[in-house]
Amino acid sequence: MRTVKKLVPLFVAIVLIVIICSLNGVFAGLPTGADITFNVTTRADPDTAENHDANAGNVTYMTLYGYSVTQSWQGYYGNVSGTIMLADQNDAVLYNWSLVDPEGEVYASENGTGIDWGNIACFDLANDHQDLETWFNISTDDVDGVNETFSDDNTHERFYTAGTEFTPGQCATAYLFNNTGASGANTWEEVILTDQSDTVQTIFTSLIEEGGAVGFDGNNYDFQMIVLEDGHGTDTDYRDYYFYVELE
Repeated sequence: MRTVKKLVPLFVAIVLIVIICSLNGVFAGLPTGADITFNVTTRADPDTAENHDANAGNVTYMTLYGYSVTQSWQGYYGNVSGTIMLADQNDAVLYNWSLVDPEGEVYASENGTGIDWGNIACFDLANDHQDLETWFNISTDDVDGVNETFSDDNTHERFYTAGTEFTPGQCATAYLFNNTGASGANTWEEVILTDQSDTVQTIFTSLIEEGGAVGFDGNNYDFQMIVLEDGHGTDTDYRDYYFYVELE
């Protein structure tokens, strides 16, 4: 039986190394694979049912409140540490710079090897969200759909991916929650990018909070993000996501 899945916050501490120069040439800060060194996975427990004393002949008006765990999204959150280093192709280090308060991005994609980082663009939410929802078995009237979660009306800070500049508000953005609810612009921003060679090739991108910020549970984290996952109907399969980081 699957006990951990879907929108189950996963604590991820990411240790990373960014190679910015080698003996073979100079590179424009390509995202690198991230080492996941620690994780704890949980999910929301069902509420206990409350009772009402029924009495024959009575009619009773009541308002009910309940929740269901999303069947479309998985959540991740955690901290980032690492270095920027000057090294050759064998990772022999000439010099490195430790990052106390890293800034940059955390990326999650189903593609673990073949992303063309030089061909990255914003995901076209207006024209492609239905294809993406179909891929993940999301109905057009689901309240936790892609375009109900990300919006072109939301903005984000300027960021760079492999030398490509994304100006403020250029990509569809979701504002993840802090401990008081939705955080709004400049905190806990997530965007969706795509490798233009394959429009289904979505890359979920969390903008790192330099120095950390108060997250959904009141603790400080460097990043929070959500990724799509199909848990509808009888689907109980896991989905592999690969994590990349890019530090500035």
